[in-house]
Amino acid sequence: MMLAGFEWGHAWLLFLLPLALLPWFTHNLDKTVAWVNLVPVDPLSRVINLTLKALASLAIASLIIALSAPSLPEQKRERVGEGAEIVLLLDRSRSMDDPFAVKTQAASVSVGGDNSKRNVARDYLTEFVKNRPDDRFGFVFFSTKAINLLPLTYDKEAVLATINANALGKGLSDTNMAEALLSSAKMFEGQPYRGSRIVLLVSDGGQILTDEAKEKIAKIYREMNLTIYWIYLKSRQEMTLEASDNDNLLWVDIPERKLHTFFKSIGVPYRAFEAGSLQSFADALAEIDRRHYQTLIVEETLPHEPKEDVFLWLALLAMLLLASSHLYTWWGVKKAHE
Repeated sequence: MMLAGFEWGHAWLLFLLPLALLPWFTHNLDKTVAWVNLVPVDPLSRVINLTLKALASLAIASLIIALSAPSLPEQKRERVGEGAEIVLLLDRSRSMDDPFAVKTQAASVSVGGDNSKRNVARDYLTEFVKNRPDDRFGFVFFSTKAINLLPLTYDKEAVLATINANALGKGLSDTNMAEALLSSAKMFEGQPYRGSRIVLLVSDGGQILTDEAKEKIAKIYREMNLTIYWIYLKSRQEMTLEASDNDNLLWVDIPERKLHTFFKSIGVPYRAFEAGSLQSFADALAEIDRRHYQTLIVEETLPHEPKEDVFLWLALLAMLLLASSHLYTWWGVKKAHE
């Protein structure tokens, strides 16, 4: 129940608040005197008497309110910040369990170790999210299918937990890049435009897209005003997304290059970072971090906040003052009879 800006767990107890008036209904202590001039004028005593009654009322009212369990409800608050809205699109196919940026084919035999691509991605994305307090993050992971694990949110704890959980287990063999790209863009549908919008793809591979998929992806990315960043996690350090004269024949027509060419053609801001080492991965994220700090409206969630303690402290303070006054009265009476 909402009342006076508070939620009340036991609102019915508020009907007991009139009990706070009890200190004002005291017994008649008037005395009959022979001559009124014998009674001294003592305004200080009258003030003290009224103060003690007010303290007693405050103690009773505070205890009743505390027992009624007042609390501030969860609230949404908007403030001006600097950052971006970023969907983290993370490849979770089986190849992401392979070692990151090895120099020889023999070194790529181990699977799922600390230097696997999924573990490296987890560690660096965690630092990236921690360094951007005002950003709004969403999370999509994909292999055979794309799964929207987390809608766009300012809840950094939820984002970090999702990144960490995504590194667990083993990936599947297939990759559905088209569905993943569409799912990431659709996360912005129905959302007010707050500033820079980014899809950050972290993947070690590509896919040859159909013409229909290309058309859908290009259309929605232009409509949503999205920027694409692709951190390409190399399986071999010598692999590149751009063709060169010294290309290995095995790399001439690979899906990664076809996807790279497609991204450059769809008419939205795009940049690829070829991460062939831990340092180049860190540099890529640092470059993205520097580029996107636009003014935007940040929506924060203020959690439910119990307020019983405030009223319990008020009651305690009032009762301590009352106890002190009674102790002083007892001491004064004792001294008068000595």
